[in-house]
Parts: sequence; C-alpha cells; structure tokens
Amino acid sequence: MKAAYRRLLIKLSGEQLAGKSGFGISPTEIKRIAMELREVHELGVDVCVVIGGGNVIRGISAAAEGIDRASADYMGMMASVINALALQDALEREGLVTRVLSALEIQSVAEPYIRRRAERHLEKGRVVVFAGGTGNPYFSTDTTAALRALEINAEAILKGTRVDGVFDADPEVNEDAQMYSSISYLEVLSQGLKVMDSTAITLCMDNRLPILVFNLKAGNIVRILSGEEVGTLVHSEAK
Repeated sequence: MKAAYRRLLIKLSGEQLAGKSGFGISPTEIKRIAMELREVHELGVDVCVVIGGGNVIRGISAAAEGIDRASADYMGMMASVINALALQDALEREGLVTRVLSALEIQSVAEPYIRRRAERHLEKGRVVVFAGGTGNPYFSTDTTAALRALEINAEAILKGTRVDGVFDADPEVNEDAQMYSSISYLEVLSQGLKVMDSTAITLCMDNRLPILVFNLKAGNIVRILSGEEVGTLVHSEAK
C-alpha cells in the first residue's frame, strides 16, 4: 500500500496517555499508541510526534489556581518531557529507534531540539518525539505542533482526539452536534471551534498546512494513510 502521506506530525495530548483514569500514564494505553505508530512507520512514513503534558499538569489550569503563568507553563513543558520519555520507551519496545528532542535543555535525558538534527534522524528512519513545547511560556503544544511540522516539512498534522472529528458543538455534551467532514481555517477561527488554539490555526493557515482531526482509536491512522475518509480535514477551503 502506498501511504497517502510521506511525512506526518502526529499531535497527542497528555491525557491520551492516561487512558480512562485521566491522570498519569497508562501502560496499556501507551503500548496501544506505540503499536499504532509502529504500523504507520512500517508503511514507510516519516513519523514525528508532539505530545502534551496535561496528564501531569496543565499550565493554564495551574495558572488559574494562582501559580505564576510563566512558571506554570514551564512545569507543563517539563511534564511533556516525562511523557515523551515514556512514549520513547514504548516505541523502542516495539522495535522502533526513537529520539526525544526537547526545546528545554535536559541533556541527561533528551537531545536539544535542532531542526537539522531532527531532519537527520528522520532520514535515518527514526521516530522523532518533540518535547518541551516551544521552550517558551504562553505557547501551547498545539502551536508547537504547527511550528515543528512546518520546520521539518511535514505534509500534514494529524491530531488525535477522543471524538471522531470537528463538530459544531461539543459532541460529549450535545448529542445533536453535527460533524464536519471538511472545514476551512477561517471557519474554525470565526466559529471559535476547539480544534487547536488560534495561534496554531493561523500558523497552519498562513502556510497552507492541512490538519486532520480524528479519533485516536485503533486502526484509524492506518486507515487515513490508506486514503479512507476519517475525521475532519481543516484546510484552505471547505468542500
């Protein structure tokens, strides 16, 4: 099978590693994700991952509780490094050579993020996990995903979620919510839809980088790569 994309950046939230508990790291869930990524890699696709830290701490939530916003964001970045190391371990147990590149310098456990180094790892067939956000407070891991995808010339961002795509209302609250098969960046921004934050959407829009929002259940990434219509495509013009 010829994959629909040659190089992908997959955006995962920290909560997805937690499984049903919503906190910490579920060995079962992280193994499932690693197995899925192995299947993608076996199709000859260059795989990059940006992972959040919300299963440990969310910077915005911590700031709302009274912690200094910049400090809270740095804590969230360090949480993403924890998750990246856990994912690296799970991927290597599946036989994939994996490198963690962190925007925060923690050289004992991760390589510093250098764009050309990331490119070389991908050329050698390694999976690259980007951690530590952008290295700056006030920027989300959504923005990190958009930035890194553009830097390494990914053909699309695949954002795994708990729901099937982008809806006109929260499907977990409103059973009448309707899912879009395709929607433009401008429609996402004007309707205030929770796809990615506005900085990330604008960055993707300015550079015409498509975003595919889908349910991260078993088999869906491979289905996307086989050309099946899965989830919601966010791009320049809605179909």
